[in-house]
Amino acid sequence: MKNFFQNPRNKKILWIAGGILVFLLLMDYVILPWYVSSPEIKVPKVIGLRDQDAINELKDANLDPIVSDTTFDDKVPKGSVMFQKPETGSIVKKGRRVYIIISGGEPMVTVPTLKGHSITDAKLSLDRVGLKMGYVNKQSSQTPKDVIFDQQFTAGTQLRKGESVGITVSIGPVEEGEITVPDLIGKSLTEAEKLLADSALVVGKINYQPSFSLLPNTILDQYPSKGNKVNKGAAVDLFVTKSGEDKKAIEE
Repeated sequence: MKNFFQNPRNKKILWIAGGILVFLLLMDYVILPWYVSSPEIKVPKVIGLRDQDAINELKDANLDPIVSDTTFDDKVPKGSVMFQKPETGSIVKKGRRVYIIISGGEPMVTVPTLKGHSITDAKLSLDRVGLKMGYVNKQSSQTPKDVIFDQQFTAGTQLRKGESVGITVSIGPVEEGEITVPDLIGKSLTEAEKLLADSALVVGKINYQPSFSLLPNTILDQYPSKGNKVNKGAAVDLFVTKSGEDKKAIEE
């Protein structure tokens, strides 16, 4: 018998058995009697309440509220309790945990990357996540023609399902004008008007400057200058001489 108690393995078994016995005694004479005799509480209804109001009401009822999850639901206002466990009216012990699920409001979706894609591909990407195509602007840019180079909301933005996302599509780089501005300096105003008309251009703003050496209505300068490429119908501003005597008379 002495050898039995000296065996380490047997000692371990005896310790385990003793521990189990003590636990059972505690359950029978302490824990279970305390639990059975502890006050019972009727779980209040918190569905429909705002999250903090629900937590406060459960705490006031000596219960332990636990927010277990948040679920999107467009029929339940954001931040309101949409589910509770145990259910309303359940009889539980004081301190019992009550799990609640909070509404996240309308479902939110993530805006996809639309830049670098065609309009058709962008529409498919938006449809897949429940968004719609918004405005479609077309502007010149260095991006290849018919490719999206800007979007209303950056990729990763959270939007409500069903919202629209506008895009800006490239029409290609700005094409250089096809008409060469003629040399007008030294010409008379009448000659300049004819040269511009022959080139499908028009006279823009005329700036008069006094001159004592050149005849009146002589072109001193022009903008754009000669040789520039412009589009059909573009205006060319002119700097034209005016009699120096007229200038003096005006000042007097």
